[in-house]
Amino acid sequence: MRRLRVCVVFLQFAAVLLFAAAQPSAPGNYIGADVIVTAAPAYVPLAELRGQERFPKGAHLLRIHEGKAEPLVPEFAASADANVSFDGSRVIFSGKQKQEDFWQIWELTIKDRSLHKVVTTAGDAERPLYLPAGRVVYALRTSAGFRLDSNDDGHPLSYVPLNPTTGPGELTLAYTRGSAFPDDVLQDGRVLFESDFPLGDGRTAEMFLVYPDGSGVESYRCDHGLARWGGTQLTSSDVVFTHGAGIARFTSPLAHEVRVPAPPAQYAGSVAETSSGDWLLSTRTAQGAHYALKLWKPGVSTMETVFAQSAADLVEPVLLAPHRMPTRFPSGLHPWNYANLLALDARLSREGALPGMPTLVRLETQDEAGKAVTMGTAPVEKDGSFFIQVPGDKPIRIALLDAKGNVLRQEHGWFWSRGGEQRICVGCHTGPERSSDNHVPEVLLHSTTPVDLTAVRSMDLAHRAATGGR
Repeated sequence: MRRLRVCVVFLQFAAVLLFAAAQPSAPGNYIGADVIVTAAPAYVPLAELRGQERFPKGAHLLRIHEGKAEPLVPEFAASADANVSFDGSRVIFSGKQKQEDFWQIWELTIKDRSLHKVVTTAGDAERPLYLPAGRVVYALRTSAGFRLDSNDDGHPLSYVPLNPTTGPGELTLAYTRGSAFPDDVLQDGRVLFESDFPLGDGRTAEMFLVYPDGSGVESYRCDHGLARWGGTQLTSSDVVFTHGAGIARFTSPLAHEVRVPAPPAQYAGSVAETSSGDWLLSTRTAQGAHYALKLWKPGVSTMETVFAQSAADLVEPVLLAPHRMPTRFPSGLHPWNYANLLALDARLSREGALPGMPTLVRLETQDEAGKAVTMGTAPVEKDGSFFIQVPGDKPIRIALLDAKGNVLRQEHGWFWSRGGEQRICVGCHTGPERSSDNHVPEVLLHSTTPVDLTAVRSMDLAHRAATGGR
């Protein structure tokens, strides 16, 4: 038995050495830092949104230095998803010490190569990203798919956290049944994540935002259509992502995406921006080919191969260098198990005028089996405003009804509000370009107490209040 174990270890080590063999770097490449990349015999884009394995044949992190690669953590049976600390001194990653292990969150200190486990979970924990204030965010595999979670990074803080609602310990950030997988942490402190659209009940990949306490979830943009994933924020604050057969960007002045005129290829997403402004990308020229690492200067018609392997996909490149720390988010959650939602004018929407006058707003949630459950209704004022209290930390969606109970407009997906959250929206799916009018909504002139829709029994009370007892 001891001899068999030695042989297995030797074969694993030999596989790592074979894995590192690659084509040399093309002349003229200048990136300015070492690159860490995930190398895998097979990479399945968007498998995470189906709750499946992105690297079904395993993966290893490679550190590329001056055109040569070596395993970053050769002692691990598998490793992937590198993310570099803000000061450039540490790397957090998902790894398996033994092949039969779950993916867990580990951290490597570059200087002394010391390793420690950051998060221990009862299932796979993948794609870790550093948050400010001593936290990390990652995807935790559950029976319903991947869930967005955060936890402490294992290092002592030199200051008191701004608000205990952001920790300490494990904190769930997403509360729908569909998969949520982190892509990046933006400069304003929000987590960029990919999920399905409609959120929690769709089939098209889309990108969303949430604060690191799980509040304020929203679509990054409302021009839904083609699948988009693999978002990364550039130093310009633009967010670059892929459709698979092309890349596009979100830029602050526009409420819709802008296509990037890049060379024809298939893109894996996860752009790494160099200090000179060039982009490091994972691309392949045809279906079935392997993704290689390419360097591209935006505006140029060709890309330069930085690194390639004949039998492996190279994805998720990151630069081993210091980078800007995002803004710390001062959570404003109250210690409640409910949330308050104020709509200023539910008649407004990017989808155009309603076919009638909304009289009621209906709230739904999901039971443990995923079945929609009606929580009740509340009045909608003549100016389109309503104010409701909803269950915290549960999937919810709303529908607008006319006086006869007909649905005028409804959400087809789900969102959530954290317990203790207070949210205000301009209208229903109005988009980020719309600001509120400068007047007090009628619903607050009548009462500053929201209609309680936190229990199913509230439905009859709200309906009677809206219809005068009918």
